[in-house]
Amino acid sequence: MVKEIERYGIPIVHMATITTISESVGANRIVPTIAIPYPVGNPSLTPEDELALRRNLVKKALGALTTEITEVTQFE
Repeated sequence: MVKEIERYGIPIVHMATITTISESVGANRIVPTIAIPYPVGNPSLTPEDELALRRNLVKKALGALTTEITEVTQFE
């Protein structure tokens, strides 16, 4: 499905803990996340630090959307 959506010119970013699964389903832009139970958060952080963590992940994803790529790319 990812490749079909991108074929229409709509870039897709997978935010995933297990990046090999994203690669196997054909995702071209992958942003690694934190952990399986909390992919985009960390409940052990203070609320302010968790907000900063989440903002950082979203900024990486937005950056990935605007980046031209020619092969599968992980945005660390």
